[in-house]
Order: sequence, then structure tokens, then C-alpha cells
Amino acid sequence: MAQEEITLKLKAEEVNIILEGVGNLPFVKVYNLIGKIQSQASTQLNAENSSPEIRGDEASNVVSEG
Repeated sequence: MAQEEITLKLKAEEVNIILEGVGNLPFVKVYNLIGKIQSQASTQLNAENSSPEIRGDEASNVVSEG
């Protein structure tokens, strides 16, 4: 059974909250997920450069957490 992908629109602050919660789980279970979130966030933030919803200081938090 193929897993379907979904797209979520979240503010950087919301993503950081999710990463904080996921970070409390065992690393072996979540490291791929954290890497995937960080990679996608970094790609989007670099493409948008300076979105009105995401400030530069918030952007660095998203890609620097782990």
C-alpha cells in the first residue's frame, strides 16, 4: 500500500512547536522526519526569501532545530 503525501501550510512558529514535541520522542524514531521537515522548510524559506508570514529570525529557528 503506497503512502499518500499531504501538504500542510504552517507558520514557522507552528513548525517549531511540532519539532519541539517530536524532539521529545526517541531519536531513532524521528530523525528522518525531523530531517525531512528541516529540508522542506529550508527549501521553501529560501525560495520565498522573505515571506510576510515568516520573518528571518523565525526561518533560522526552523532549519536549525534538530
